[in-house]
Amino acid sequence: MKYLIAGLGNIGPEYQNTRHNIGFKILDALAGASNIVFIDKRYGFIAEMKWKARTYILLKPSTYMNRSGLAVNYWLKKENIPVENLLVVNDDIALPFGVIRLRAKGGDAGHNGLGSINEILGTSDYARMRFGIGNDFPSGAQANYVLSNWSAEEEKALPDRITIATDAIKSFGFIGITSTMNAFNNK
Repeated sequence: MKYLIAGLGNIGPEYQNTRHNIGFKILDALAGASNIVFIDKRYGFIAEMKWKARTYILLKPSTYMNRSGLAVNYWLKKENIPVENLLVVNDDIALPFGVIRLRAKGGDAGHNGLGSINEILGTSDYARMRFGIGNDFPSGAQANYVLSNWSAEEEKALPDRITIATDAIKSFGFIGITSTMNAFNNK
């Protein structure tokens, strides 16, 4: 079985440690723990991970957040992966910092990366993992907040939260979205 795991973010050093790039950060941790590296390919950076007889294609789109759908659509087709084997990992300001919520499907909730994927795939019926980044910003400052770096306190707590997220990704491919939701949504 093959799965596409798309971690959303923006390419470039200026975005590397921003809240909006948590999808990249989680996939980097998963790749690092598996001793695999990303290779620059069409529409994104790709790494292939094997775990318990499953193949996980890890994708960090190079199309920037607002055009993530181009990369996701391309790699689903190239790898012949059905949309039900897609998991998108993204930041979410509606969740407190570090909270992880998995859903089997849903709208974009104003997230431009999810909006692009929904539009290009023509569906929102795919799994997603939302990683809470909090919403400690004044009115009208959302863009600056999501594109800002983590606070020192958040940076300290991230490794544990990222480990839970990487475990949830492996679980998604092994036991499916419903069981993974039950196991991880309250951690």
